[in-house]
Amino acid sequence: MRRLMRPWSGQEIDPAIPYGPAACLISEAGREVPRQLEHAELLSGEFRGDVRKVLLHPYPKRGTGQNPLRHGFPIRPPLNREPKTPEEEFASETLRRMNEVLARIQELEDALDDPVNLWLRLRAAWKRAEDEADPRMAEIVKQSREIGPVLKELEHRIRRVLRRTRELTPLDRVQELDRASMLWLSRRPGRTVAERAGPSQRILSTVRHENFDTLENRVFHAYVRVAALVAREWLREHRRAQGSDRYRLVDTFRLRCRALSRDLAELDVGVAEPGITPNYVLMQDKGYRTVRLAWERLIRRERILDDLWAWQAQTWTDFAVLAIVLAIDELEESQPIAQSPIVWRQEAVTGRWFDQDRPLAVFWLRDTGRVVEIQSRPETPGPLLTLARAHVSLRITDPSRSDLPRRVAVWTPHAMGRLDINDDALGAVSRIFEITQRPSYEVMRDGLILTPAHGEAEHVTKTLGSARVDAIALDASGETLGSGMRALRDFIRRDIWR
Repeated sequence: MRRLMRPWSGQEIDPAIPYGPAACLISEAGREVPRQLEHAELLSGEFRGDVRKVLLHPYPKRGTGQNPLRHGFPIRPPLNREPKTPEEEFASETLRRMNEVLARIQELEDALDDPVNLWLRLRAAWKRAEDEADPRMAEIVKQSREIGPVLKELEHRIRRVLRRTRELTPLDRVQELDRASMLWLSRRPGRTVAERAGPSQRILSTVRHENFDTLENRVFHAYVRVAALVAREWLREHRRAQGSDRYRLVDTFRLRCRALSRDLAELDVGVAEPGITPNYVLMQDKGYRTVRLAWERLIRRERILDDLWAWQAQTWTDFAVLAIVLAIDELEESQPIAQSPIVWRQEAVTGRWFDQDRPLAVFWLRDTGRVVEIQSRPETPGPLLTLARAHVSLRITDPSRSDLPRRVAVWTPHAMGRLDINDDALGAVSRIFEITQRPSYEVMRDGLILTPAHGEAEHVTKTLGSARVDAIALDASGETLGSGMRALRDFIRRDIWR
């Protein structure tokens, strides 16, 4: 197995040296992949009878990993901790960028409600994301809108039960005696009840007291506590959107949850642990059932975030593919002629939220007379993509001519730190130049690198002979998203004519 710094790189990382935060955690293996290796297969191709597999390894969840060796990575920050050190600030910023990418991916789920206008609706959602004053949609935003009225209703009818206890009670207030109370009374000296009550005129009797510490209220308490923490995290990530309605909605919801948590604590209501078996009230009472389901979604969100943290590179690839589709769809001459069915998952699997056939989308450019296919993780990549180690590509054909199809290799490198796209573009164009020297039934002269900008959008172009590579750094929100999409559209318009 060859451990690589970048997917196009021909230089291996020393096996004794662990992957670091600057690496893309990419490796290349043959037909047999080492057992127990943490990986996802990005590409499996063949070149001259030699099977080559491109593997992606996850970021470690605890800062280090053993198989393969990984060291020095940040740990996903917990909900209830404000960043205090530079390392925690870096981890918090990494989580914020991951959530922004995740938000762009999840907007696809809403757009799928109208398959005819899928890309139009998704493009409108991404356009709104370019304005940082219009914060991203998230689970806590939905719950602030939907669960807020439920909390207000439950606050006025918190369930209580009457629990029986035995207490010394004045004779004139005794209402019930059980077997233990009668045994106690029989052992007291005296002939009458008054004599047995003694000077204080009290006897042991059964008394009923209101008790709020029920299972449904413990779930209620657990929900408002975790919802307040999730809301605080969301607000911290969107400080620039303080004037928006969505920000005020979440902030109001957070304050209500904190107030309810204090009230429930004063009533001595405990906090339920995840995995409880719901009782009748939690299943049948509309308000408590709604709260229980919302609580389970937030708990599931934390588990999903752990998986997404490890497989951020996979989510970034899906984001880059959608960005390419939107850039092509925005061309005035572009007409979608085919689209693969997109199956949305309820939970991400190795960082992937949806499945699709190959190619994802096919566009006809009326004026140019070209057909453009967007392919992601192809099953049969062909020798050129196998050599380039590119698991995303554009396939451009001209039906009116007998020219060979043209491939554009697309790399989506993801690392914890910002990549130097000048150096990366030079390395990638050298790789493309080597590929142009090989005979094939396709032509590959162009490459595209899409990588996270970390707040600083950039676009560079490098050429070597007939080979050319564009490297674009973009983010998933704000001005860096707008700048990156403009650079991507410029690349598409120019490259189609090449």
